[in-house]
Amino acid sequence: MTRFLVVLTDVRPADGPWRDERTSPERRRQVVGASSREAADRIAGAFMALGMVRAGRQRVKVIAVGRRLRHPAA
Repeated sequence: MTRFLVVLTDVRPADGPWRDERTSPERRRQVVGASSREAADRIAGAFMALGMVRAGRQRVKVIAVGRRLRHPAA
């Protein structure tokens, strides 16, 4: 089963031509787990209604985690 994280982060200025979230991630404000994509989308929609997101100072990310590999039927 795939789980999802909905992450609310602060937008930071680019330190150059590239953004690398692995070496310098944006500061997280809120992290919420969801068990389905539909639930994650509803949470993300609520975050997107926030004034700081609408003003471009924060952003919302939906990240799939814990995916299972499907084995082909034998």
